[in-house]
Amino acid sequence: MKREEALALVKEHLRNKNLVKHCLAVEACMRAMAARLGQDPEPWGLAGVLHDLDYELTEKSPELHTTETVRMLEGKDISPEIIHAIQAHAGKVACGNPMDWAIFSIDPLTGLIIAATLMHPEKKIKAIDLDFVKRRYKEKSFARGARRDEIEECRNLGLELDEFISICISAMQRIDADLGL
Repeated sequence: MKREEALALVKEHLRNKNLVKHCLAVEACMRAMAARLGQDPEPWGLAGVLHDLDYELTEKSPELHTTETVRMLEGKDISPEIIHAIQAHAGKVACGNPMDWAIFSIDPLTGLIIAATLMHPEKKIKAIDLDFVKRRYKEKSFARGARRDEIEECRNLGLELDEFISICISAMQRIDADLGL
């Protein structure tokens, strides 16, 4: 599957523009993480952009999250590794490789980075840095939905938390226009 086809599926199934932006943020971070780890960014990016494809369908039944995505992707030219990563991000299967661990940790981190950006006086992602995000990260009441324990699983990639966060900030800053930030 090519990125254009994946993005068309996302735009077809996700009406909420913020969810589409979230998928783009996860895609950008996954591509950057793949590059940092010496992996092919293409499949990692596809996992990122498609990971919440069924979110609006399963929003009221979170236990079903990713099951509809798997169904929607049946018969499409997409590798089992990507499907596994999509399922792993939601805890439906155990993380078994770097792609799985990356998406598991990146998914909540992108939400935290966006929330931190919106708290910044400039409300621009290019205005934030690691120190600003880390201060917000340490505030347990800030962006409670961004589960710190999941973000910290980045250690399974052999990365320290600061480097992991920095890679994602930089990746998201490169697509600031797409994110509207």
